[in-house]
Amino acid sequence: MARLKREHIRNIGIIAHIDAGKTTLTERILFYTERAHRMGEVHEGTAKMDYLAEERERGITITSAATNCHWRDHRISIIDTPGHVDFTVEVERSLRVLDGAVVVVCGVAGVQAQSETVWRQADHYHVPRVVFVNKLDRVGADFERATRSITERLGAKIVPIQMPWGTEKGLLGAIDLVRMRALRFDVESLGKEVSVEEIPDELREEAQLARMAMLEVLADEVDAFTEVYLEHESDASDEAVLSALRSGTLATRIVPVLCGSAFHNIGVQPVLDAVVELLPSPLDVPATTGHSPHDGKPLVRHADPDEPLCALLFKTIWDNQGDLAFVRIYSGRLKLAEQVHNPRTQKVERINRLFLMHADEREPVEEALAGDIVAVVGLKHSATGDTLCPKSDPIVLEGLTYPEPVISMSVEPYSLKDKDELVRVLTLLARDDPSFHWAVHEETGQMLISGVGELHLEILRHRIERDFKMTVRVGEPRVSYRQTIKGTAEAEAVFDREMGNKVLYAGVRLRVEPDPSAAPVKVVNELDKDEVPRLFHPTIEQSVVATASGGLELGYPLGQVKVTLLGGSAREQSSNDVAFGHASHMAFEKAASAAGPVLLEPVMDFEISCPQDFLTGVTSDLAGRRARVTSLSAESEPALIRGVVPLAEIFGYSTTLRSLSQGRASFTVEPKAYEPVPDAVLKRLKL
Repeated sequence: MARLKREHIRNIGIIAHIDAGKTTLTERILFYTERAHRMGEVHEGTAKMDYLAEERERGITITSAATNCHWRDHRISIIDTPGHVDFTVEVERSLRVLDGAVVVVCGVAGVQAQSETVWRQADHYHVPRVVFVNKLDRVGADFERATRSITERLGAKIVPIQMPWGTEKGLLGAIDLVRMRALRFDVESLGKEVSVEEIPDELREEAQLARMAMLEVLADEVDAFTEVYLEHESDASDEAVLSALRSGTLATRIVPVLCGSAFHNIGVQPVLDAVVELLPSPLDVPATTGHSPHDGKPLVRHADPDEPLCALLFKTIWDNQGDLAFVRIYSGRLKLAEQVHNPRTQKVERINRLFLMHADEREPVEEALAGDIVAVVGLKHSATGDTLCPKSDPIVLEGLTYPEPVISMSVEPYSLKDKDELVRVLTLLARDDPSFHWAVHEETGQMLISGVGELHLEILRHRIERDFKMTVRVGEPRVSYRQTIKGTAEAEAVFDREMGNKVLYAGVRLRVEPDPSAAPVKVVNELDKDEVPRLFHPTIEQSVVATASGGLELGYPLGQVKVTLLGGSAREQSSNDVAFGHASHMAFEKAASAAGPVLLEPVMDFEISCPQDFLTGVTSDLAGRRARVTSLSAESEPALIRGVVPLAEIFGYSTTLRSLSQGRASFTVEPKAYEPVPDAVLKRLKL
């Protein structure tokens, strides 16, 4: 591992909408690189990368899985990510640590809703990518329509570097527009044997035109290629074209597009070639930036094993063989039995074991270097988003952001004696999945679990029962409402009470006002230390935040609020943390009530793919669900309906949609924002 040159490493993710063929593509990659001796199939429940029992039963990817393989003297570390929006956090944290991505697009449906989400995530982290248009052997597949949807819906400057050879069931292979050759994938060897042939006469003219279009885009987008193109035009050398493709891809100015059918073993090896030739090594990506935990000054780390260690913990997994922590090493080296420092917790961690991962299999290693993605056993005080580094050279990297839970349900053990065990299990699940929260309701004492969708909570409940061998009762899913305020108000509260034979006293004055950027509450401290000793300032701030999270009369967390601490009063013998905690709580409740609390509900972006025959019934049903349709592509088949709908209105919607469309329509949703609940609905909720 240590001897591999950094320029021969590729860290990539396979990302796409659900059912576009990500896991199937990954399984083929493992077979052709001889990492696996047989192909796993998603529909048979034998996919190596879908190793959780829940994944194999449902035929979907739930958790991102890491593996590695070798191709043309390069090591490719691959993370196969989920496509369902409920597990978008897995894509987010994977893209945070990857250098490149292969985006899989369905050749029939084109770009779908979750394709847009993962594309935006890749844009956010400036991840270079290539696109593989998959399923071109299916009835209704259309390469040109699929690539057009990439341009129209994703705004990408695409460069097809292949075109399909054949259509639908007659798909034979791909035409390589860089080297101008035809690639045929042998059926008998399951696509392992690839024959290079002359481009068929009937496709030669079309291929020439497609190559010219490719070269024109490269000349427009890659300055170094402009002169080559002007001088040679279509006769530009393969090396010059590949160099321009690589430069444009690394700069994220262009996105190369390949084609094929992973399920029928067509076009997979060229994807591997594109990963090696066009996507970045750790040396090609910009240096990693962080800041000093001491003074906040910016710090830079390069992909150099001789620099101080800098690693980001991006994922944890509970495992009865020892909990795994996945880390990406940005600089330096990580050694077995080494001690490392966590600047957030100020704790020292010991690396007990170090692994390269192949789904759920572990390959022990002694050392990992800058650019590697490895799994570690032994971390006791670290969580997702933490940085690991030497204590002598501390650095903190930017953490990760996660979607807010929008749905919750109650959960309780069948036996009271199992309550402590359930708390332990929920704590472990929340550690591994930052988009999952749990809490005990203050008034009812119920345990509430919260997530980003119905499927998310269902999977977590099954994990509690299957992985941790606990039987639990759950309530019906319900919307996770929030609150904010619509006005500005000031309030003062004095806590003056005898407690335990001692008089306690504290006074706090504060102002609350709406602030859409506050998540959830922004506290501005303008306290005078002569009025309120500095010793009590942290207590006041913490009490305000805790009160906001507990909610007001309705009990829903309060957010998007700026709180300015204006003043207060103290007495030398009577003031303490308890008194100031109570006074802050009272002042905040008084001010927030005066500012006019507003109940907010989660609204979701939705996309429905619906055959024209059922369009009227589906749109009529949406109108009764308070949906706002923002676009309707009625001229396409199937029609696409996009818009916004309150989460409360679409519980169980998939069953209704199946009924309305004889099972032929499909829909996806993803969280968009929180919006005020209309007065008419507020009355109906009886809150």
